[in-house]
Amino acid sequence: MKTFITLLALVAIALADNAPYRPAPYSPAPTYKEEPAAYQYQYAVADDYAGVNFAQNEARDGYATNGEYRVALPDGRTQIVTYNVADAYSGYVADVRYEGEPKYESYKPAPAPYKPAPYKPTPSYSA
Repeated sequence: MKTFITLLALVAIALADNAPYRPAPYSPAPTYKEEPAAYQYQYAVADDYAGVNFAQNEARDGYATNGEYRVALPDGRTQIVTYNVADAYSGYVADVRYEGEPKYESYKPAPAPYKPAPYKPTPSYSA
């Protein structure tokens, strides 16, 4: 009887599921349906007190993207960049232009720094 119980225990151990020692079964990564991006937005800030003036708009449908942005430059001009991307292979195409005339402040050189007179020691003789 002891032999039968021992044999039964060994068979039970051999047939048992040893999950920690077995690798997990392969399961492929989940797949998601890829939908093309489609959006449109506009953004602008104009503050005469702080001197801030910029704007941007963009529209995208799949890979086709087009837009424009404007930035007020420190010299008084406005930089306007119009861009587009026709498809995934054409790349980014930008057209840069400027509105207005640049206005620069007149240049005044800084005053020369103070230079002391050069040191010239007087010779002293002893008799």
